[in-house]
Amino acid sequence: MLDNDPLWKLRHALAGLALALIASVLLAAMLGAFVGDLFGDSYHRRVAIYAGLLVYVLIGAGVLFVKVAQHEKRPLTPGRVLLWTASLWAWPLLLAGRR
Repeated sequence: MLDNDPLWKLRHALAGLALALIASVLLAAMLGAFVGDLFGDSYHRRVAIYAGLLVYVLIGAGVLFVKVAQHEKRPLTPGRVLLWTASLWAWPLLLAGRR
């Protein structure tokens, strides 16, 4: 029964992507605060940078899921989660590599 379920087949990719998104939200918050402080100590500037980073990562999650998820069959490990996280931040390279 589970062999026919498409979500069951994508479980490693979905779990990896979810954990990578959680890590990326935290990274975006730290990076947004750091970059915002470089350009002046303005709360609105930090929030704008954080929001921009979140949009960037969410678009990356969509691109990564569409391009890579159906091929992901390996079990989830901490190293794989780090790879998913790095891939979320480097997703434009995935699109550039396909051309």
